[in-house]
Amino acid sequence: MTSIMVLNGPNLGRLGSREPDIYGSQTLNDIEQGLREILPADITLEFRQSDDEATLIGWLHEAADSRTPVIFNPAAFTHYSYALRDACQIVAETGTPVIEVHLSNPHARESFRHTSVISGAARGVIAGFGDQSYHLALSHILTLLERH
Repeated sequence: MTSIMVLNGPNLGRLGSREPDIYGSQTLNDIEQGLREILPADITLEFRQSDDEATLIGWLHEAADSRTPVIFNPAAFTHYSYALRDACQIVAETGTPVIEVHLSNPHARESFRHTSVISGAARGVIAGFGDQSYHLALSHILTLLERH
């Protein structure tokens, strides 16, 4: 059975109560449930969240070793974690896609959010569409899986 990892970085476990004017009122569990509702029966979803950079790196290594596609919201780590960027590159070097997602549009926010060190290692970036950023990333990965 094919699997897809959805990895979420720091503070995303606080969705629903954290800055709803920016991130909306949905919780991370709501986003997970929405993805599971559209997931084909032959695909499993590994939905994970951590505030810890080392844990996220370990999960990316796991994805590289198992060649599991990744939907990744690195959250604040987007802007400065070269270690996560390198782990994403390790996944990419296996030919496995990493899609970077963001609920908000970082380019419409504070200037320090305009740079992503992750993007250069990702197959693509989807941002600014709320929970639909995840849905669009899932749709793209499912399309890629159909081609193989």
